[in-house]
Amino acid sequence: MITEDLRSYKKIGNELKQQLFDGTYKIGDKLPTERDLAESFNVSRTVIREALIMLEIEGFVEVRKGSGVYLIDLPRVAENDDSMHQIDVGPFELLQARQLLESSIAEFAAIQATRGDIIKLKEILLREKQTLEHGDEDYVADEDFHRTIAEITQNEVIIQMQKSLWELRNNSKMWQGLHMHIPDQNYRYLWIKDHENIVLAMQKKDPVLARKAMWQHLENVKQKLFELSDVDDPNFDGYLFNISPVVVGIETE
Repeated sequence: MITEDLRSYKKIGNELKQQLFDGTYKIGDKLPTERDLAESFNVSRTVIREALIMLEIEGFVEVRKGSGVYLIDLPRVAENDDSMHQIDVGPFELLQARQLLESSIAEFAAIQATRGDIIKLKEILLREKQTLEHGDEDYVADEDFHRTIAEITQNEVIIQMQKSLWELRNNSKMWQGLHMHIPDQNYRYLWIKDHENIVLAMQKKDPVLARKAMWQHLENVKQKLFELSDVDDPNFDGYLFNISPVVVGIETE
């Protein structure tokens, strides 16, 4: 069950939209800084960041790098929770779930992997490199890589769980809104190196190493997206967590 607390950015987003409807701000106004909004609503900065992504996706605000968030449109009617029933997830919330699940999947798959499986993964890695070299922005090969590792387990429940995570990612307007502000795709070459480490661990049939390699890969994704979120204005915090979520339960050294 998805708890209301986990969806709290939607509640804050609706409250902000109500303020817009009530005339608290006018078109062209610069919204308060993320820090000030967090203090005003008595919530974390993370909640505010994702609420602002929501408002941007719905066309009410515009993000100007190095400046802040500006109001560009007003709600025509008062907003309510009925408009927010579609399930969406924050980018780091999704990455954290993937980190927990996929590290265990890689561990199990390393035990099961055959020579044919390793060959298939290496073919996908080649497609990933070719995609980047051609300047394509799709993530088909990336998804194929992670899906194939799940398929190596030969466990239909695991395969469906993996598929569901990627469906959430592919259908997430929050995820798409985040990446609108990261136009340069060169950082994805780092993921190819991570994927090579995962394949090497599986080729060695080393489940512990495979688990650590997958965990570190998704940790690298979180850290790099945070780095790419930096903006010039110190009063504008960007849209990602200022601290990468910490999950206890796996050694990374």
